[in-house]
Amino acid sequence: MNKPNLLLITVDQMRWDCLSALGHPIVETPNLDALVGKGVTFTNAYSATPTCIPARAAIMTGMSQRSHGRVGYQDKVPWNYEHTIAGELAKAGYHTQCVGKMHVYPARNLCGFHNVVLHDGYLHHNRNKHDNPVDGHFDQVDDYLQWLRRVGGASLDMMDNGLDCNASTVSRPWHLPEYMHPTNWCASESIDFLRRRDPGKPFFLWSSFVRPHSPLDPPQAYFDMYKDLDMPEPPVGDWVDETAALEGAHDPTTIFGRIPKRRLDRARAAYYGLITHLDEQIGRLINALQEYGVLNDTLILFTSDHGELMGDHHAFRKSLPYEGSAKVPFLLYDPSGRFGFANGSRVDNVVELRDIMPTLLDAACAPIPATVEGASVLPLCRKEQTEWRSYIHGEHVYGARSHHYVTDGKEKYIWFSQTGEEQFFDLRTDPQELINAVCDADASARVAVWRDRVVQELEEREEGYVSGGQLVAGRTPKTCLDHLAAGD
Repeated sequence: MNKPNLLLITVDQMRWDCLSALGHPIVETPNLDALVGKGVTFTNAYSATPTCIPARAAIMTGMSQRSHGRVGYQDKVPWNYEHTIAGELAKAGYHTQCVGKMHVYPARNLCGFHNVVLHDGYLHHNRNKHDNPVDGHFDQVDDYLQWLRRVGGASLDMMDNGLDCNASTVSRPWHLPEYMHPTNWCASESIDFLRRRDPGKPFFLWSSFVRPHSPLDPPQAYFDMYKDLDMPEPPVGDWVDETAALEGAHDPTTIFGRIPKRRLDRARAAYYGLITHLDEQIGRLINALQEYGVLNDTLILFTSDHGELMGDHHAFRKSLPYEGSAKVPFLLYDPSGRFGFANGSRVDNVVELRDIMPTLLDAACAPIPATVEGASVLPLCRKEQTEWRSYIHGEHVYGARSHHYVTDGKEKYIWFSQTGEEQFFDLRTDPQELINAVCDADASARVAVWRDRVVQELEEREEGYVSGGQLVAGRTPKTCLDHLAAGD
């Protein structure tokens, strides 16, 4: 049997619940819903370190954050991993291509791909060439911006609409013709690869979309779909500091604030509009696979690098361990049935982004390097009896809210490493994390089990989070572990 083509579709900052097939009350995603109906949906998929850089390290290396070394967000740290998903597939005879966001350093680092057509979005360090002598100025590294200026005029910039790339609370429609939107460009360049690929090899294409990451700028038609709808109130837990939330209400780039409902509703309308826009462009890409006669030979995996809180608990963006931030959509679609999936099924085993690399290598019958700590989900897609992890450990350096979390998708324990605060949620009865049950007598035994798991995960960590078998608060966190900083 010939090796399958592999299409990895990732979007940036899409919540796990923003699929109409999973019951979302507002957003419409008909093309992704079709993948839910025909493929396999993982209902407990997480990003262990939920921001762009460490999440992509997990995707590209198959490693846990402890091994790839990125436990927070830090730009300009070189990517020198021995084994990457693209590199291993290239060794296995695949023609490999990435279109869109890589978010690596240097920006033009191929990370094993034969070619990259790059659009990382707005990266602050790339805008200042004095701050970034390795990559040069932003207009020298970004292929989308070069294209935009060729087709629209030399003075155009991706930020001309006035929205900041981290402004999750303000929105406006896209200001240029729709075909110039980064989402359309990523789909178009992905389709063009189907024309330019080596027909004598199977391909691995990573279509890596920047949206729905802010700026919240959907084309007008998609904004109009949602702007006048009555939006439900976001969940706010009984543990939230309402007084502190009022202090961040007027900053458009706030990460925590009780912003006016009118502005929040417009932001959510734009966010949902970006997702529906993405959905239709993904549908366009899948249709092109059909037109080129390769759809039935292609395994498709769709996911996001992390979520977006979008007002949950008065919080925005990502990094935090709550469901809106850390939980992601995760779908596999096998059009030809070659892998024997239980199509239309849902799997509740807890999976993580590090499982992508071994899954695609398994599908390609390619060797899985010993450095890979994830596991192929193909047996789960076939409903085969298989041993599987009982939980995942996640974390993120985030100032005073730096944290570690452990979950199996049914329960979640969170430890804030700087304050020692604990939270425990029974996700079966409290999926929106409204009630912190850490002090409930009925939950004490379960809390102890989960706390011990965090202790085990951190037992020998260099930060000194554990002493004498107990968690120690107040240790200085590191965004990158020493072995990464040393280039090991």
